[in-house]
Amino acid sequence: MSYKSVRYGVCILLSLSSVLLLNACGKKETKQVRERVANVRVQPAEKRPLRPFVEAVGNLKALEEVTVSSELDGIIRNIRVDDGTVVGRGDALATIADREYDLEVKRSAAALKQAEATCDNIRLEYQRKEALYKEELVTKQQLEDVSTRLSLASSECDRAKLGLSLAQEKFAKTKVSSPLQGIIKEKKISLGDYVKNGTALFSVIHTATLKLNFTVTEQDAGKIRSGQEVSFQTDSAPGKIYRGRVSVIYPHLEEKTRTLMVEALVPNHDHSLKPGLFARVTLYLGPARDSIVIPVNSVLYDETKTKVFIIENNVARGREVKIGAKYGDLLEIIAGLKEKEPVVSVGQNNLAEGVKVNVAR
Repeated sequence: MSYKSVRYGVCILLSLSSVLLLNACGKKETKQVRERVANVRVQPAEKRPLRPFVEAVGNLKALEEVTVSSELDGIIRNIRVDDGTVVGRGDALATIADREYDLEVKRSAAALKQAEATCDNIRLEYQRKEALYKEELVTKQQLEDVSTRLSLASSECDRAKLGLSLAQEKFAKTKVSSPLQGIIKEKKISLGDYVKNGTALFSVIHTATLKLNFTVTEQDAGKIRSGQEVSFQTDSAPGKIYRGRVSVIYPHLEEKTRTLMVEALVPNHDHSLKPGLFARVTLYLGPARDSIVIPVNSVLYDETKTKVFIIENNVARGREVKIGAKYGDLLEIIAGLKEKEPVVSVGQNNLAEGVKVNVAR
């Protein structure tokens, strides 16, 4: 056998050996892929009583805000309150110089007294003339003249009473009072200011009850009912939950935002809430109902579909589900899952249909 033949035979053997080794490695790798086991954690789907709700952002407003204005011309002689002062209905806020109005009351009272005296005298004269007329000692014309004078005197007396009443009313208005129970939001005047009829003096707000205004989407607008319970939180009191009830549902949607304005009344007897605060609102749409829930991070989103992985005999199985509302870290499942089914909550992103799993304890 020649050297070339031997060399050729050796090369063929080496090539065959390489092919066999590669095939063996490929089979081993394929076997390893098929036997890949994914580590996951699962959490059983739970059935819990949950109340349907919508969330929104709103702001608080005073139940009432009134601008107290002067009803007279005059100089401010006294101011009894300042910004932030708590006042009751009818409490004095300020005083306008009253000397001129006091004199008018006295003048009107004197005019009334004189008119009443005149009226009394003419009435006595009429009574005498009436008696004489019955005895035919005076003519009918004389009696009618006295009657006319009595009528005019009575009208003058009524006019004087009205003048006194108006003067007293003006004098009373020199004492500026609060029209409602609340807090002075703003004092707009200073001592010695000359004010005219209609000049704004104070702004008073009622804060024992507040209005909570917020908006809901067009899709949720039909679910809102008067009297529904509202809860909310503010940044001024982290963790504290306040409650109220829907009082007004506005009759129209905002065209630009396609949202509906809703108003709720909120008790605030301790005045811990302030008008102007922003609120994170939860509006409950009805009583609690039993719902299937799973952790939010268990759900996978694939274009328009949502799915989860459940475990059957240590094998991952994809399941398409229909989701509902979010409740904190939990998500409501409307369809696709039953109570106690084991749902993958950790490791689902690395799963595929039919992959074997090792459930961590």
